[in-house]
This record gives sequence, structure tokens and C-alpha cells, in this order.
Amino acid sequence: MTAETRYYDPIVYVVPPEDDGMLLKTVLHRRLGMSRKLLSRLKLTEQGITVNGERRYTTVKLAAGDVVEVRMEAEESDDILPQDLPLDILYEDEHLLVVNKEAGMIVHPTHGHYVGTIANAVVHYWRERGETHRFRPVHRLDQETSGVLCIAKNPYAHQQISEQMQAGTVTKLYCAVVHGVVAADGGTVDGPIDRDPEQPHVRIVTPNGYPAVTHYEVLERYERHTLVQLRLETGRTHQIRVHMKHIGHPLVGDKMYGPPGGAELPPPFPRQALHAAKLGFEHPAAKRRLEIEAPLPADMRELVRTVRDIEPVQG
Repeated sequence: MTAETRYYDPIVYVVPPEDDGMLLKTVLHRRLGMSRKLLSRLKLTEQGITVNGERRYTTVKLAAGDVVEVRMEAEESDDILPQDLPLDILYEDEHLLVVNKEAGMIVHPTHGHYVGTIANAVVHYWRERGETHRFRPVHRLDQETSGVLCIAKNPYAHQQISEQMQAGTVTKLYCAVVHGVVAADGGTVDGPIDRDPEQPHVRIVTPNGYPAVTHYEVLERYERHTLVQLRLETGRTHQIRVHMKHIGHPLVGDKMYGPPGGAELPPPFPRQALHAAKLGFEHPAAKRRLEIEAPLPADMRELVRTVRDIEPVQG
């Protein structure tokens, strides 16, 4: 005897008059934005796609007032060990979970780091609430970067936000403290990024790399450091850290891309001073804009206070 299949709550679309006579597959593509890969998967599911409560071929013509429902099978991350770890939840509904990641936590278990990750904490949180989801982060943050992290609860939500990221319509704002006084009030770093051939775990700006664009704005200048806001146009690995080093202003506390010999503040900052402050995107189901913010964490607030105390604010 097999266990009963569990489904997420359906995505519902009531056919408006202007879609009268439209094919079901066209509505699913154009109105709900479902990928061909997801639709192929849903067709194999017993209750995947229904019209007025009945399974129909996607080539059927719809009439105004028809109720289209899409149901996805509930999934679990069986390979992730649930752990009772603190989570700072910024936003949650049936499609998304957005958390404020603390510095030092890895997002997903990797070789040598099977516990103590955001994934372990999220899987435990869902199980305690009786929810069944596969852990699907729609983007990543470096271990030592804090801030907004979005996790999709189903394949449709993941697909929708991933497509927005590829289209460049997702807003990703960061705050950082960097070495040196940034002269311009703002600017753009347009520098392709790829692996360093001599150190594969390190990224460098190179003409033959993958396109990478970072916009920056000065928030406050000090005698030897600058507080900046950064907006990512692309999302390459270590992009902000690589780009700021490239223009001569590496992040405070960045052990991989920081200045030779450290040149750190007294006392030294234990991580790269980088915080994902804001994430903006269109909600995958509600189709409304979401802007989710995470306040500057205590360690970076203290860093800014320390810099202000020992270095005069510049004009």
C-alpha cells in the first residue's frame, strides 16, 4: 500500500472574457508563466492540471468563466537533517519563505558542512509546522555575508523568481564597508568575472570572463574607509567582493580579497563587511511587487560606530 500523494494548495486562474477560446496550454504559458519543463511534469500528475475540477488535455479550448487549477505534488528534502536552529523570518506565505541570514551560516549543506546550515534550520521549521517542502533557495549568499535570503516552497515559485533574475528585474541591494575613500559619489563596475587559473576557488576580473555589473553609491565617507550601497545587475560568485577589490576598495574583513597584510581596523572585523539589505521581485502567484528588507546587523552597526569614532566623517 502506497502513501497518499500530498499536494500544495492549487494555483487558480479564472478565465476572463478576453481569454475566451484560448488554448489551455497558452493560458498556462502566457498568463501563469509556467515553463515547458514544469508543464511536462504536471501532465504526469493525477491532479496536476484541471479545468472546472476535471483533468483535461492542454490542447482544449477554454471558455470565459472556466476555473483552471494547477496542483503540484508536495516534496521533501530527505537528504537534509532537520535541526532546531534560530531563524529570523522576514516574510512567509504558501509560496515563499524569506529569512534574514546571519553571518557565518552556510545556505546549503556541502561536503564537510552537513549541519548548522540554513537548510537544516528551515527543514526543521517546516516539519514542526507540519509542512512538506523541498529546500529551494532562489539565490545564494556567501557564508560570511548576512541578510535577505529567499527560499521557494514549490517548483513554480522557484521558476518564476529565477526567470525574473535572469531578466534582470530582481532588485538586490547590499551595504558594505570598504577600505579607502571612494572618490566618486556613485558609479558602475562593468568587469567580466571568471576563476583565477592559479587559484580556482578565487575569482578575478578578466576580459574573457562572464559578464558582471555592479552599481555603487557612497553613503558615508571616513578618513580611511567608506560605507557604500551596492546594487547587483548580475549575480556572479563573489561579485561584489571581486569588483570592489578591482577598483581598489576591497571590503573590510575580507580574508580572500582584502588588502595584503590585512590593514584592518583596531580591532579587526572578523568577516567581510557585507550585508544583503534588500530584495525586490514580483510575487510568483499574486503578481505584485515585494520589497523585503533586513536591517543592518549588530556587528556591522558596531563596525560603523567604531569607524566614526576613530576616523572623522568626510564631506
